[in-house]
Amino acid sequence: MINSDEKRAVLQKFEQMQQAMIDKDMKTLNRIVKEGTLFTHMSGKTQTKAEFFEEIANGTLNYFKYEIKNPVIIVKGNYATLNAVTTLTAKVYGISGTWSLNTNASFEKIDGEWVYCNKKQGEQ
Repeated sequence: MINSDEKRAVLQKFEQMQQAMIDKDMKTLNRIVKEGTLFTHMSGKTQTKAEFFEEIANGTLNYFKYEIKNPVIIVKGNYATLNAVTTLTAKVYGISGTWSLNTNASFEKIDGEWVYCNKKQGEQ
């Protein structure tokens, strides 16, 4: 159970991001993902925000369903981390499946709104 307003806000932002990926809602994704963020896939492939979003938009990456299990959220000032097991149903690079992923997501609070990023507190 998430026991603070800030932790709930971080979880809601993560859920919003997951749903935007399913909906291919590029406007929302661009708003809630910080510029300069890199994405690392379970294969180890790393992509820039622009590369990742292009593959969502063009149908190379198709997300259908997600489930977040036992999220642990730590908030320290304007930085937060979310750790959970995420079960993802998708078709990626032509391969369909359901995968359980150990998810480690970082967020930064900018202008009062949590945004997804890949930097943790203290990193530049």
